[in-house]
Amino acid sequence: MPESRQPKGYRVEALGKQHNRSAFSCGAEPLDRYLREQARQDSRKRVAAPFVLCEGESNAVLGYNTLSVLSVDVGAWPKYVSLKLPKYPFVPATLLGRLAVDRGLRSRGAGEHLLMDALRRALAASYEVASVAVVVDAKDDNAVSFYRRYGFIAFPDDPNRLFLPMAVVEQLFA
Repeated sequence: MPESRQPKGYRVEALGKQHNRSAFSCGAEPLDRYLREQARQDSRKRVAAPFVLCEGESNAVLGYNTLSVLSVDVGAWPKYVSLKLPKYPFVPATLLGRLAVDRGLRSRGAGEHLLMDALRRALAASYEVASVAVVVDAKDDNAVSFYRRYGFIAFPDDPNRLFLPMAVVEQLFA
C-alpha cells in the first residue's frame, strides 16, 4: 500500500497485556468477543497470532487481525492453480483468520491498513516457513467484496473462502 494511503499515526503490533480491548466494537459480536475473551489465550497457546491496530501512544485496540498456518487439500484449489502445485495431498498456506475494525474507524482505511500489514507479515514468514497463499474465510458478502477488491479469488467449492497467491502478495511489496 502506498505510504500516502496509510492512516497517519496508527501502528500494528502483536497483542499484549498492555492493550485495552474492552471498548472495541466492530458490530459483529463473535469478533468482539473473540478479541475480549479468546485472542490472548490463542496467542499464548500459539493457535493464532493476533495483531492489533492502535493510534498514537494509546493502547486502545481499534482493529485487529489474526494469522496462523493452514494446510489446504490440493484438490480444493481452482484447477489452474492446482496444476502448478506439487502432487502432495496438502499444501501450506497462511490463514488470515480474523480481521475487524472498530465502528468508529470505518471508511478511514483501517481495514486496508490491517490487511496490508497481514499480507506483509505473511510474505515475510513465507521466506522462513513455506506458504503458497494467504487464505481468508469471509463471514459475509460484504467481507467477500472487501477481499475481492484486493485480488482475492474464491475457492471453487466455497465462495466465502478466498485466497491470494503468495506470488501476488510478493508483487504488492516489490
